[in-house]
Amino acid sequence: MSDPTPAHPIAADARSEMQKMLAGDYYRAGDPEIQAAQRANFAWLARFNASLTLSREERRELVREGVGSAGARTGIRPPFHCDYGFNIHLGTGVFLNFDCVILDVMPVHIGDGTEIGPGTHIYTADHPRDPEVRRAGLEYGRPVRIGRNVWIGGKAIILPGVTIGDDAVIGAGAVVTRDVPAGATAVGNPARVR
Repeated sequence: MSDPTPAHPIAADARSEMQKMLAGDYYRAGDPEIQAAQRANFAWLARFNASLTLSREERRELVREGVGSAGARTGIRPPFHCDYGFNIHLGTGVFLNFDCVILDVMPVHIGDGTEIGPGTHIYTADHPRDPEVRRAGLEYGRPVRIGRNVWIGGKAIILPGVTIGDDAVIGAGAVVTRDVPAGATAVGNPARVR
């Protein structure tokens, strides 16, 4: 797989590391602004992950506080883990079961009515394939888009840059490395449409 990032990752760039991260370009994750955003998110996660005994509506209010956007009737069962929260966009009636992880250095959009099984991981964070660029401490991300009415089985892994179409089914334990068309079923490691 080729590296989808710019050819000259260490060129002078006046943007902040956060601006580079949000643009999907190489950035340094140890930057103070990025670290401060993570710490703020971790404070929210500590409150959210202690909320299992709260009512659904109280937890939904916490979800709306911690993510970029969340539609009505959307719920996440704690524990839940993410990097920033603000890059996560959940449609109406989205459900994430226990122990989901979203590494959201880039946007993650999850469409209306999508249900995600326990232990599922969604990654936008990626790393350069070139060892010299990795040694320089640079990372980047690629967005993930999951359509409407998708079912993702437990412990699936969705890799950076993947799009899953509306009404698709992702089997439990699948490792999704490529886009999945609308209405398709993908299973296995790597996941293949059957």
